[in-house]
Amino acid sequence: MTVLLVVAKAPVPGAVKTRLCPPATAQQAAQIAAAALRDTLDAVRATPGVTPVLASTGRLTEAEDTAELTAALTGWPVLDQRGTGLGDRLANAYAEVAAAYPGRPVLQIGMDTPQLTPARLAAAVRRLRAADAVLGRARDGGWWSLGLRDPRHADVLRGVPMSTPDTGHDTWAALTGRGLRTVPLPVLRDVDEWADALAVAAEVPDGRFAREVAAVQLALVPGDRR
Repeated sequence: MTVLLVVAKAPVPGAVKTRLCPPATAQQAAQIAAAALRDTLDAVRATPGVTPVLASTGRLTEAEDTAELTAALTGWPVLDQRGTGLGDRLANAYAEVAAAYPGRPVLQIGMDTPQLTPARLAAAVRRLRAADAVLGRARDGGWWSLGLRDPRHADVLRGVPMSTPDTGHDTWAALTGRGLRTVPLPVLRDVDEWADALAVAAEVPDGRFAREVAAVQLALVPGDRR
């Protein structure tokens, strides 16, 4: 059974989605982040044949929608992210999962793609069964998902510069350079800036994420709605 690892940051105002400000306030950005995370948790929970795990940073007790997030995580193992940079934190999360679930493949996602569905996640799990690694690149040059049949190979991430326009390319090169048979997942748009939030909300208009984005839009004066 594949472990579906969600790597997330507690949606605390001022600590998440700061590039949505403006037009969103810090609290609104955190509410959008909380909605994205809850939509993501729902999609994972509804994906058949996976074991969900969350690796988080920040204090959920200080987050927006604390009670709802805590309820959504009932039954989930929750790990604290460890490391000095994103690459280290990701590699350490994979290592902890590998130790807790020996021999299992791991598919990792974040909280920036609330348009994910159980069908999309199940398709990624199936693709991983026929490869050593799968990588879903993001439109901004990064990536939204990495799956490894042997999660110990995630240590390659320690040497990959994160949050750059070349992160997706560099991650692919690191995987294939290790000799891993790597196959692509669909390219998705992740939510970094306000234009991303609007585009992704339009993809999933019935989700919590879209409702929070719409609430910010309604609060803006007409000339600021962009």
